[in-house]
Amino acid sequence: MASIPDNFLGLSGAAANYAKARYAVLPVPYDATTSFQAGTRGGPRAIVTASQQVELFDDELLAEFGDAGIATLDPLEPIMTGPEAMHEAVFAAAKRIVRDGKCLIGLGGEHSISSGLVRGVMTRHKRLSVLHVDAHADLRDQYEGTPFSHASVMRRILDLGATIVPVGIRNFSHEEHRFMQKAGIKPLTARYCHSNSDWIEQAVERLGETVYVTIDIDGFDPAFAPGTGTPEPGGLGWYGVTGLLRRVIESRTVVGADVVEVMPIPGNAATEFLAARLAYKIIAYREHAQGQQPRRKK
Repeated sequence: MASIPDNFLGLSGAAANYAKARYAVLPVPYDATTSFQAGTRGGPRAIVTASQQVELFDDELLAEFGDAGIATLDPLEPIMTGPEAMHEAVFAAAKRIVRDGKCLIGLGGEHSISSGLVRGVMTRHKRLSVLHVDAHADLRDQYEGTPFSHASVMRRILDLGATIVPVGIRNFSHEEHRFMQKAGIKPLTARYCHSNSDWIEQAVERLGETVYVTIDIDGFDPAFAPGTGTPEPGGLGWYGVTGLLRRVIESRTVVGADVVEVMPIPGNAATEFLAARLAYKIIAYREHAQGQQPRRKK
C-alpha cells in the first residue's frame, strides 16, 4: 500500500527535491514566550499533516502548482537557553535558504520567529516591506523581560530597517498606540477593513516593491481559526485575506512569507487546515503571477 510522503502537501520525487525547488518550507516548533495559551509548538507539525489533504488543484486559479518544487526542511530544533538564541538560530536557517535562492515559507510556532526569518531574507533583499496580518500590533519594545517576545516581533522587524503595513489589528496597548502615532504607523484595523471596501488597495499602496508576508493566524476571526493562543473577536475572513494576498502578489514582488501562531485543538483541525491552504495559496498566487506554466487537468 502506497504511503503519503510526510512533507508539506505530501509531494513526492522531484516536486519535493530541495536542490530543484523554488520554495523551502521551514517548520519552527517554538513557543517559549507565549503569554496566554501555550501549544503553538505543535502548529508546524499539524499544518504539515493537514496539508497532505489539500488538493493541489486550486479552485480559484484552476491549475496545480505542486510542480513548482516545494521542499520541506526538517523542523528547526527549539533552543531553550533564551529567545535571543532562538532568534539567531532562526536567522541562520533562513539565511541559508535565501542564499540557496529559495522562496522561504516559515511555519510557526509563535510569532517571535518572524524577526529571524525577516532578518534572513534581508541578507538578500535590503529594502523590504512587511505585510503584517494579525489581531495584535506586536510593537512592545519588550514583554515579560525579553525584547524577543512574540509581543515585540514587529518592533524588532522595524529595528532591522524594514517598513511594516499592519492589517486586521484589533488589540493593542497604550504603549503601542503611542509608538504607532510617533512612528507614523497607521494600521488598517479589522474595524476599518470591515467598514471600507477599498482596504485592500490601501494596503497595497502602502507597501514597497519588495514584500515579505507574515500572517499570525489570529488575524482571522476565531470563527474561522479557533486554534490559536490569543483569539480575538471581530477578525478577517478567508476571502478577504486571500483577496489581499492575491492583489499584493500580483502587484509587488513577494520574496518570503510565514504563517504562525497555530495552536492545534484536539479533534478540531479547522485552523491548521486553513493555515495549510493559506501557505499553498501564497505559492499558487506567486507562481501564477510570475507566469509559470502549471500542469492543467484535462
